Amino acid sequence: MQACIYEAYGPADVVKLGEVSTPEPAADEVLVEVHATSVTTADWRFRTSTFPRVFWLPGRLMVGIFRPRNRVLGMDFSGVVKAVGRDVTRFQVGDSVFGATNPFRRGAHAQYLAIAESGAIVHKPATLSHEQAAAIPFGACSAQAFLRDFAPVKPGQRVLVVGASGGVGVWAVQVARQLGAEVTAVCSTRNIELVRSLGAHHVVDYTTGGVIPTGETYDVIFDTAGVTTFNDCKPALTATGIYMPLECGMREMVQALLTMWSKGKRLKYAVGKNTREWLELTLAQIAEGALRPVIDKVYPMDRIADAHRHVEGRHKRGSVVVAIASAA
Repeated sequence: MQACIYEAYGPADVVKLGEVSTPEPAADEVLVEVHATSVTTADWRFRTSTFPRVFWLPGRLMVGIFRPRNRVLGMDFSGVVKAVGRDVTRFQVGDSVFGATNPFRRGAHAQYLAIAESGAIVHKPATLSHEQAAAIPFGACSAQAFLRDFAPVKPGQRVLVVGASGGVGVWAVQVARQLGAEVTAVCSTRNIELVRSLGAHHVVDYTTGGVIPTGETYDVIFDTAGVTTFNDCKPALTATGIYMPLECGMREMVQALLTMWSKGKRLKYAVGKNTREWLELTLAQIAEGALRPVIDKVYPMDRIADAHRHVEGRHKRGSVVVAIASAA
């Protein structure tokens, strides 16, 4: 099968079209013909081996010390089931499905993908295209986990979303609004109307007024872009406010430990996870009209390097999707 492969760590051009063996589904797995996938910040970090200093060695051990252990990136996918293992009961051949692979396995940037039926995979409703479905898992699951579980956000609270137009930010604005919060979105001038359309009550244009509004306080500050610090945000937190960075290094880990038992301002650090439960919840909320996927651009499979460059530029609006060529 065709796949987007990389043989060494480096810039976007290391990812090229190539041929790899089509996976064989195990007894508890389904084989999905991938129609669309997405390129996330996790993909370019794996591609470049760019991990926070404290995670550099664990990161390299996970992806390969000297060269990539798994040559095919990609976690988010949408497609059609082409084969099922003998123990599979939730899916059958012909089902339209979408979800996300295990980050240790990846492999969604290819024509076929094998994934356990117990994993983060659900049926795709006909109301969503494959491109729209592929734009859901990473961003939606991260936003649901951070705002529902890790914060958790309560009705009437004030939430500041930094990086509100990015892959996680667009979902964070919508999830916070759905939870009943008063949402302030931080973005650039060109994205003001987008975040307003997603439900933001207030918008801060960081290109003219800075990232953290002066004179305002928030119960939760969720930085999805990695452009603030706990110390930056302390003046803007309420007395018991919570600061949550999507990206974390040693400093944030130490601060999280130091403030864990505090009754005052705290830093909470956690790692989001793609799960079937978060996907099903997100689908239900999409059906209700409370949430919607946002796609910046769809690239053909042979322009995978351009998709990586787009994501690495850190100015995408929502998700960058890749249409996977048919294997027929």
